[in-house]
Amino acid sequence: MNAAYFITGTDTDVGKTTIAAGLLHAARLAGKSTAAGKPVASGCQVTAKGLRNADALALLAECSLPLSYAEVNPVAFEPAIAPHLAAREAGVALTVQSLLKPMQQILARKADFTLIEGAGGWRVPLADQDNLSDLAMALQLPVILVVGVRLGCISHALLTAEAIARDGLPLAGWVANIIEPKTSRLEENLATLAERLPAPCLGRVPKLKHASSAAVAEYLHLDLLD
Repeated sequence: MNAAYFITGTDTDVGKTTIAAGLLHAARLAGKSTAAGKPVASGCQVTAKGLRNADALALLAECSLPLSYAEVNPVAFEPAIAPHLAAREAGVALTVQSLLKPMQQILARKADFTLIEGAGGWRVPLADQDNLSDLAMALQLPVILVVGVRLGCISHALLTAEAIARDGLPLAGWVANIIEPKTSRLEENLATLAERLPAPCLGRVPKLKHASSAAVAEYLHLDLLD
């Protein structure tokens, strides 16, 4: 059975890629074939092979299907700024339609487990009035939400979940990524998230000294996904 999800976060720098790579690794350990897409990435390094994004490379490393970098990350920008601003500076029309076909091609490979990773939070602007959330809607994928656990995360998580529901997509699950372990009342915050988010918690990932995909996978539970 082929399963595919769009993975988003409550904000930027909440560990979306760390969790996505962990989920892909967990799927591989379960004997599943894996594929992933990062439709647009800013903050890329100039290499002899072209622009390369660390997050996209991390996803590619956990793909068991033979995908090229360009397939995983079709649109890359060097400046580490919002994608729509980077696209504007580069003179690129960044629209849902420009990102849709490459991601459909990844989904068409029919891996057992596929993740399409967004950029930043849920409502990231593209060109005109398009948002990256519109791509998730066009792909009709259930969503996995990475909650960066720190002060203020409850409101961010609930607002994101409400936006996902309002956009007509199911929240398949969420992951608590504890980026600030000294958060006051940590256990109470996690309990509140579990009570209020309308989906199962797929794992609680502590702040790891070496957050490799293998290390993160130990804290994740793919069996909780439908």
